[in-house]
Amino acid sequence: MPAQEITLKEIVGIHHVTAIASDPQRNLDFYTGVLGLRLVKMTVNYDDPGAYHFYYGDESGHPGTLLTFFTWPGAPQGRRGTQQVTVTSFSVPEQSLGYWIRRLRDHDVTFRESVPRSDERSIVLFDPDGLQLELVAHPGAEAIDPWQDGPVPGEYAVRGFYGVTLSEASAERTAALLGETLGFRRIDETDDRLHYQAAGNVGAHVGVLRLPHERPGRVSVGSVHHVAWRAQDDQQQLAWRNDLVRLGFNVTPVVDRRYFHSIYFREPGGVLFEIATDPPGFSVDEPVAQLGTGLMLPPWLEPMRAEIERSLPEVHLLQVRQPA
Repeated sequence: MPAQEITLKEIVGIHHVTAIASDPQRNLDFYTGVLGLRLVKMTVNYDDPGAYHFYYGDESGHPGTLLTFFTWPGAPQGRRGTQQVTVTSFSVPEQSLGYWIRRLRDHDVTFRESVPRSDERSIVLFDPDGLQLELVAHPGAEAIDPWQDGPVPGEYAVRGFYGVTLSEASAERTAALLGETLGFRRIDETDDRLHYQAAGNVGAHVGVLRLPHERPGRVSVGSVHHVAWRAQDDQQQLAWRNDLVRLGFNVTPVVDRRYFHSIYFREPGGVLFEIATDPPGFSVDEPVAQLGTGLMLPPWLEPMRAEIERSLPEVHLLQVRQPA
């Protein structure tokens, strides 16, 4: 992935998106076997060690490529509505949609083609739990390196995130946070949508959808739990925290997530935001070549490994290392 210049307190885009799934095996099969993402970390929810936490991304799990899941079998189905991230969009190469249409049909995935916007075309699809995703084909995708060893040939493979869509009952205060505080640039506006862009080339787009008559969504299976934005390092993250606290946001203390450090707060419309550091990354506890091949626990949970392993459903990892 091309290096990016990041100045102090500049958010260049999405760090990761975390959603909720029901069946862990079905989730693994879809995101690795159908979408062709790499499982870069298999761990547990640190706040609920009886649940898996899967991280999918590119070869090394670079920020901007990471879709993660808490797996909660038996949890109720979520509902799309306001106060949510309702669409998670991936970048794919400009000429790849024909390939993806055939692939999704072959795997019986529910999808539809969207109305073209400017120089972009897209496909809206749904994962096995009903999570709404989008594949956006645009000219800039080819400049981003794909994971070359997955089941999708490199010329068609997902290139990380394009962006997310926030659904809001009222967009004004959310727009002010994105534009005036976080530094996103407004690039378009229609009757029902604002479109913002960060400075980076991966995961830089944010849509704010105005839905004044829509009921609030329910965050559960098939919905996004939170979206995380990138901070270059701990110093930058603390600077963001100080600014947000000064503006009246209820921000958590810094939380150690092993592969990054996090702070959390709710934006004015109710969506849970996180600001996560780029380092230390996913190779701190297993080499890049072996990412996602075993259950990794943080040091404070390692003494409970036997108990945790007994509580987790058995899963089988797909051996898909070469393009098909």
